Amino acid sequence: MSQARTLNPKELRKALDHVATRAHATRNRIALLLTHWAGMRVGEVAALRWSDVIAQDAQVKPEIRLSAAQTKGEQARTVFVSDRLRKELIAYARSQPSSLPTQDPLLRTQKRAGFSANTLAQTINSIYRAAGLDGASSHSGRRSFIPTLAHKGVSVRVLASLAGHRSISTTQRYIDVNDDQKRAAVELMG
Repeated sequence: MSQARTLNPKELRKALDHVATRAHATRNRIALLLTHWAGMRVGEVAALRWSDVIAQDAQVKPEIRLSAAQTKGEQARTVFVSDRLRKELIAYARSQPSSLPTQDPLLRTQKRAGFSANTLAQTINSIYRAAGLDGASSHSGRRSFIPTLAHKGVSVRVLASLAGHRSISTTQRYIDVNDDQKRAAVELMG
């Protein structure tokens, strides 16, 4: 099976623009952004509860602590929330009924139940397909998160930790190298 397509910022914008024209726009926007801007796996996003994201003082937490049960490798980890993502989460929280119990799923289906990882993956895949992003899948956000940070100079050790990888060799498989990057690298010698 081929790897999920990585998306550049323009392609993410295309997907977000499509989402904005559809039902459940705020929910679907947050689902995409958690994968792209926090590098979360779709199963981790599906497993989120309001209490994972919103603190007791009703503020968005700067870190999302995932329990072992919420992660692929059954190893607890911390997801760091950027200022940009925090603003999106605040907007999403404001769009929801104020009486949501903290143990309710962060993302809910039309039937008000939590998503399974598979159902959320199908939802995200259909968004990408409808936006004309062939080859993109629910893993595209994560596949875009890691190389974007790598190309900005973040070390592979930090990337592995952010991604929740136990081995940096796993993280390295996400990082593609192109000729422009090689040219820029040799210019550093100048």
